[in-house]
Amino acid sequence: MDSKASTVTTSQTPNAPNPSKPKEKDFLNHLEAYLAKRDGVDKLLKITRYATKIILASSVLPETVPLTRRLKSFESSVGLSRKAFRLGKFVQDVNALRNSHLDSKQEIFLSIIAYGGEGLYYFVEQFIWLAKSGLIDAKHSRNLQKISAWAEFIGYIGSISLKFRDLKRINEGEACLDSSIEIAISRGVGYKEEEDRKRKLREKKLMKQLSVIQDLADGLMALADIQDGKGSFSDPLLVSCAGLLSALISTHKNWVSC
Repeated sequence: MDSKASTVTTSQTPNAPNPSKPKEKDFLNHLEAYLAKRDGVDKLLKITRYATKIILASSVLPETVPLTRRLKSFESSVGLSRKAFRLGKFVQDVNALRNSHLDSKQEIFLSIIAYGGEGLYYFVEQFIWLAKSGLIDAKHSRNLQKISAWAEFIGYIGSISLKFRDLKRINEGEACLDSSIEIAISRGVGYKEEEDRKRKLREKKLMKQLSVIQDLADGLMALADIQDGKGSFSDPLLVSCAGLLSALISTHKNWVSC
């Protein structure tokens, strides 16, 4: 009897943890899980690199200041380090294409463009890293960079197209849920469950919208590489800001997922 009474009292205590509520991950454990991922470290390097490029492009520091030369050397080293993190990364695009569940010829075509373009980009980046590291003759670097930039740009066209299709489906799902919620309210049953489903769908929609913005930013940088910094979208400060925006969005997505 005392045991049962004690159990009931504990369950009614306001400070008692709710078993249905998921336990929040400790920050340091979350950080460890994040840094254990290749993409986690890569995106932190990307933030560092493009923050440095913004400082250099904004002309905050004069060219004659020793710190400027150090920042340029640092930015170049971080860029080379990021390429090393992409070794073998093209395999994930091969697997993503293999495991895709495609419903139409249009989806098949867009998926080949998206995953094929990105996969080729990561594959070529390996050889650019070898060229910049000195193992391959540097004379091949320029042609490799052109191929890489075009593959990346084409890949983002396919990726953005696929994500717009996904957003359309999510919007249709939201409309259906709105109808379900109205029915649940009229019946007085299942309202909270439908609201929870709608909340999760909104979170998914937000992440998808952020992914589109990230692809647009990365696509802008790829276009600047294609134009060799001579086009209207190749302003160093604009490209650097696009790179930092992309890195922050990707960091947020990776943080939430781990």
